[in-house]
Amino acid sequence: MTTCSSLQTYLLSLFLVIMLMIFFRMKSKNRKNLPPSPRKLPIIGNFHQLGSNPNQSLHILSQKHGPLMLLHLGSIPMLIASSAEVAQEIFKTHDLSFSSRPNLTIPNILTYGNKDIAFAPYGEYWRQMKSIVAVHLLSNARVKSFRQVREEELSRMIGVLEESGGSLVDMGSLLMSLANNTICRVAVGRALSGLEKNARKIAKEFDEFLDDIVEDHLNKKRCDGAANEVQDLVDVLLDVQLDKTIDFNFQRDTIKAVILDTFLGGTDTTYTTLEWTIGELINEPRAMKKLQQEVTQTIKGRSKILEEDLEKMHYLKAVLKEALRLHPPAPLLAPRISTQDVKLYGYDIPKGTQLMVNVWAIARDPEIWKDPLKFRPERFLNTHR
Repeated sequence: MTTCSSLQTYLLSLFLVIMLMIFFRMKSKNRKNLPPSPRKLPIIGNFHQLGSNPNQSLHILSQKHGPLMLLHLGSIPMLIASSAEVAQEIFKTHDLSFSSRPNLTIPNILTYGNKDIAFAPYGEYWRQMKSIVAVHLLSNARVKSFRQVREEELSRMIGVLEESGGSLVDMGSLLMSLANNTICRVAVGRALSGLEKNARKIAKEFDEFLDDIVEDHLNKKRCDGAANEVQDLVDVLLDVQLDKTIDFNFQRDTIKAVILDTFLGGTDTTYTTLEWTIGELINEPRAMKKLQQEVTQTIKGRSKILEEDLEKMHYLKAVLKEALRLHPPAPLLAPRISTQDVKLYGYDIPKGTQLMVNVWAIARDPEIWKDPLKFRPERFLNTHR
């Protein structure tokens, strides 16, 4: 009995050891080689490390953990890319794998179930909408058709500056008004008072605001019987909706979602960039003087700069590019999500991982840019950065 019992114990022990070996081997095979991560807290994950300026906080974290790191925002895995090399690998080699958007609650509510372009998931709907916007809203002919709007709003702003008589002027407020009025007139045909206030209210109120705009355009079309001489973007989208050659379910919510994209993408981004550009020029008199000389040489005694003059002003373009490098209007690109498992820089990125690219960090990378914190427009006039 003793011998039999010992043999039984030995066999059970051997079986247990074999099972443990198989278990750990399978576990090691299934273990993914994930990117480095900062230490996280229970439940909230890495939320506490984002701070009030997430782009700067993530840049600091990337200096410790590398240009590709994995954070957890609550239970959501978030991949952070902080170098040009990593961003290029993502957008070129693995673009299709990261081409979709995550279904975020707030954008979903505001954009009528992601019926816009910015937050629509990758698929047939997004491709159709991108094509419609590119052909009907952003063509060269369409952009040129709003030249009078741009000139009138710019002249109005210059008039305010002249009337100030050299006294203090709130340029931020003035540039905000310029951007808002221009975008509103282009999008819905008129400048709107209280737009910023309306845009910040809850989705239901903004929906009513957009509904009124669409209904107003429909009534004008019924009364006039023909389109206005200069169509705004709502007019164009209503015409597209009636176009029987377009095999696409183009509903009113789609029109409102695209107009919302126009407001969000064309107002804050425009005036903040202009404000930063003016601020950098004030702090860099050498660049300001060089730009003034280019303007003087280009207009040749005229009192007004024409839009066609801009093509000849290469230093102006360099100034704007340098301002956008130092102060990108979207420091963190809108999040994407992996639609399949990806092998990226030797790391395993599971399907469903969200992605953010820190363009603010890339634009200040000393390995790419010489003196990255200095405002030097000349770096965009040649190949030397």
